[in-house]
Amino acid sequence: MSTQTTTTTTTAYDARAIAPSALAELRVTDDAGRACVPYSADEGGDPLRCCLRLSVPGERIALVSYAPLRRWAAGTGAEPGAYDEQGPVFVHAEECGGPAPSETYPFARAEALRTVRRYDAAGRIVGGRLLEIPEETSEGFDRAFAEAFADPAVALVHVRAVEYGCFHFEVRRP
Repeated sequence: MSTQTTTTTTTAYDARAIAPSALAELRVTDDAGRACVPYSADEGGDPLRCCLRLSVPGERIALVSYAPLRRWAAGTGAEPGAYDEQGPVFVHAEECGGPAPSETYPFARAEALRTVRRYDAAGRIVGGRLLEIPEETSEGFDRAFAEAFADPAVALVHVRAVEYGCFHFEVRRP
């Protein structure tokens, strides 16, 4: 399994996009076993997990089911059991260049609600917190990640949208 692409940021932690090898598979059959069905983004604004940016009108994208913990566990030998969730994510329908350098965390909009979910090396949930993204978005995420990794049991963190529960990005222990 290949390593996930990361963004180059001035933030304290690296936001990780979905790995290119996983994207290649998802663009054929998603993690729920359904065929990928590409379409043109009419209005844009869909959070693309392949390149960690919002779609623009006219781009070819797809909504696929993705199981981030399952894919991480396959590469580490972890056994997440019932914590193996899957959910909807938007990706480009064809290969893209991955994340561009950024000075902020992806999809960080002040006042938006995110779940910052913590997992141990076995793939079990070991806590989490609700984050209302502050005006200083990067500082808010940095504090949440520092709090998570202050617990030596935490191996990785998933950031999810509260309103839809979908995976936004992953941060691994530095």
